Amino acid sequence: MHIGIVHYAAPPVVGGVELTIFHHARIMTALGHKVTVVAGRGDAVQPGVTYKDEPLAGSGGEVISRVNRALAAGHIPADFDELVGQTQAALLHHLDDCDVIIGHNFFTLHKNQLLTTAVYRLTQARQGPPWVAWHHDFAWLRPQYQAELHPDEPWVFLKQAWPGIRHVTVSKAQQIDLARLYGLPLDQITVISPGVEPIDFWRCGQKVAGLIEQWQLLEADCVFLLPARITRRKNIELGLQWLAAVRETSGWDARLIITGPPGPHNPTNAAYLEHLLSIQHELHLNEAVHFVYQAYGSDQQLMLDDAELANFYQIADAMLFPSRQEGFGIPILEAGLARLPIFATDLPPFRESAASKATLFSLNAPLAEVASTIITALQSNHTFQLRRRVLTHFTWQGIVKHQILPLLSQVTANSVVISEQ
Repeated sequence: MHIGIVHYAAPPVVGGVELTIFHHARIMTALGHKVTVVAGRGDAVQPGVTYKDEPLAGSGGEVISRVNRALAAGHIPADFDELVGQTQAALLHHLDDCDVIIGHNFFTLHKNQLLTTAVYRLTQARQGPPWVAWHHDFAWLRPQYQAELHPDEPWVFLKQAWPGIRHVTVSKAQQIDLARLYGLPLDQITVISPGVEPIDFWRCGQKVAGLIEQWQLLEADCVFLLPARITRRKNIELGLQWLAAVRETSGWDARLIITGPPGPHNPTNAAYLEHLLSIQHELHLNEAVHFVYQAYGSDQQLMLDDAELANFYQIADAMLFPSRQEGFGIPILEAGLARLPIFATDLPPFRESAASKATLFSLNAPLAEVASTIITALQSNHTFQLRRRVLTHFTWQGIVKHQILPLLSQVTANSVVISEQ
């Protein structure tokens, strides 16, 4: 699709709507769509995104400010219709070859009523592509704006549901407000929230970001971290068994990331890695256990620096630490700093460092008991539950791919049907 986006301002201008536009455009283009952004302020800062500067779409500048002052006082400028016509022509010039256009905020906000009126006239005359109204604020419902609004056109366009327009709000609370303003049933208003970009938020470098994508960690139900070198005293095979039991008991797509390389001081550690790989295969964990050391293949050893290891503490939901012997166990402290639930073997150093704040198992604890304890602990952990909710429902990638693009395709298809009637 060729998708148009219109707002008073666009990136790199800083603001909530501008951030939304940035991520929508970024992901849409990455998924192969063409995006054209039209705004009164902004710049061409996104690779692959076409930016069109259009002063008549802004919320400031000499012309818009003059019109806004007059309208706020209840006066319609003599050149209002002429300027609306110029705005219509500009929008068609910039966006006429789009399949669909998203308009942010100006359907219900009064910061540029030339733009509002121009889009109203275009849509009601069925000129140009179909529009989706993306609502963030409602002038008619805000006490601070009432003195600037009046009971005639063009002000009433801000509180009327225009025929042929698909409406989106950013929350259910906003959906209820818009339904009240427009007198529409809730099911005629779609809710699509803003989101977050986890990889950016975690400040992941290129290497870690690549591993997240390669292993599809953001799609997992639970990610466990085992931050250790591959040596026999780390008892990594028990971690694999714990993971297999958790997966079988819960039905989760649970993963385990083992961060370290084979220990350098014992030549048998390479054989130990091969032993672990055979257990991984026997337990059907080939897609669930990720050895960082072999992420690029058995002939390309991958090592993490301290910053990259810290990234994995952020990515993980919990730590598994099944050592059979430890002098102290610094990862227990690191997991505490990262707020990770800790599931480890019951060793004296762990009791000393974590006290009662970690869940510890005897080395021979039944796997079913271990799995049940881990699952119950995570299911009752509000931090884990909220984190999984965010990653499941509120990433920009998921929102654009699974909510926005299907909506835009539907609007485009409906427009084709209407135009053929």
